[in-house]
Amino acid sequence: MRFMSIVTSTDFLQPSPALMEAIHKLADREIKAGRMIDTAGLMPLATGARVTIKDRKLSVIDGPFVEAKEVVGGYAIFELQSKEEAVALAVEFMQLHKDLMPGWEGTCEVRPYFDPNAEGVCDPLAEARA
Repeated sequence: MRFMSIVTSTDFLQPSPALMEAIHKLADREIKAGRMIDTAGLMPLATGARVTIKDRKLSVIDGPFVEAKEVVGGYAIFELQSKEEAVALAVEFMQLHKDLMPGWEGTCEVRPYFDPNAEGVCDPLAEARA
């Protein structure tokens, strides 16, 4: 199964050199094991833009975004056997932050990729085929 881990925080902090070294070691291990497909940190909100549809109008707003409560700081994509394995990797990654960047607070959300064959997934075309 393919999983994405998404790291969010209330503020954008530059990771310490020790944390970056530990993250690189973890990433290298997972790449060599064939489990990590891609990973990246993201630039601060000021460098981005938002494309929004509201009241049937499309708008583009350059960052920074004043109303942002949480910032996506980075992501990783894995090919793993189970959700439990994905959560264990997220725990290991967040432990690095706890140990090497005291005071930082954030979340690592683990989400499986969409699978139309997964149990409990709504099939919007099922009625049309019936």
